[in-house]
Amino acid sequence: MNMKVNRYNYPSQFGDELQSLLNVIGDDLVNGHYILTEAVESFETAFANYIGATCCVGTNSGTDALILALLALGIGPGDEVITQANTFYATVAAICFVGATPILVDAEPHAYLMDVGQVEPAITARTKAIIAVHLFGKCMPMTRLLALAEKYQLRVIEDAAQSHGARIDGRAAGHFGDIGCYSFHPSKNLAAAGDAGAIVTDDRHLAEQIKILRALGQSGQNRHVALGMNSKLDAIQARVLSAKLGRLDHWNDQRRAVAAHYISRLDGLPLSFQAPAEHQDHVYHLFQVRTEQRDALLAHLQSSGIDAVIRYPTPIHVQEAFAAFGWTAGDFPVAQALAAQTLCLPLRPDMNIDEVDLVCDCVRAFFRERS
Repeated sequence: MNMKVNRYNYPSQFGDELQSLLNVIGDDLVNGHYILTEAVESFETAFANYIGATCCVGTNSGTDALILALLALGIGPGDEVITQANTFYATVAAICFVGATPILVDAEPHAYLMDVGQVEPAITARTKAIIAVHLFGKCMPMTRLLALAEKYQLRVIEDAAQSHGARIDGRAAGHFGDIGCYSFHPSKNLAAAGDAGAIVTDDRHLAEQIKILRALGQSGQNRHVALGMNSKLDAIQARVLSAKLGRLDHWNDQRRAVAAHYISRLDGLPLSFQAPAEHQDHVYHLFQVRTEQRDALLAHLQSSGIDAVIRYPTPIHVQEAFAAFGWTAGDFPVAQALAAQTLCLPLRPDMNIDEVDLVCDCVRAFFRERS
């Protein structure tokens, strides 16, 4: 179907700079500048500066960033890692890939983020870390979580895959705990032209460990000092990301403006939104609306040419891949309700008011027909 309002508009992300970027990439292709080049180092430096971190290490993907973070912190078999039940598969899979055990806690029903009040009861003698997920572009309330981590001597990894540029009192998501992990998947606010990721930290020793682990455990050519993996940020992706990074804050401002218009136009309808928080800059990677009539609303929107979509319709605890942990339906009721009741309206930084109004008119028409 030809959509009237699309989720993505990749040409708008390059503007007049596309040809110059293609020329530079063309030179790299001809010269063989592919892996761990100056282009990668330049992006790592620029992204670390953007976040306010001391170090940045580029990786092949956001998933690999999480795995490398856990490995660098020495987390493995016999260890437990706490995270939230309503996250993307990769958050929990990364814990499993290093041989640790994921311990889930439920979501908070209004913020759609980890219910921090459930974290302390989940801590055991085997708990080694917490993965806090800044979901849909909104920051976790990190103060309480960091206090718990300090009390129980736990490491904190931030999954900031959906929150590039989100901030609490000016401090960037991913820069509160020991390590912050990012994805630059093409769907993200800062998007590569394929898979890419990064890790940030203020701990130079950890950063050096991660550099060794991402490069097959090498500290020099053919000197393998650790069991590492092959997860290097591609030089071409680094070029793409560097070309976009300077516009990220502007794009996030535009996302907030679109979200504000949605919230204003949809006020009074039987649906709700991810709750805002004071002193936070939400970057609206996804604009989630929650309604008990979710499936019918989605069908109505899509049939009207609106590129709405459901994210995470099957929560972690009932995914077949994690059946060995013995979770069952009903274990995490808020996560399960969110999976059944939320959908994403299209939100792009380049969306114009007419497009937003078209979506809102369509949503209003749906509820008017059922009143």
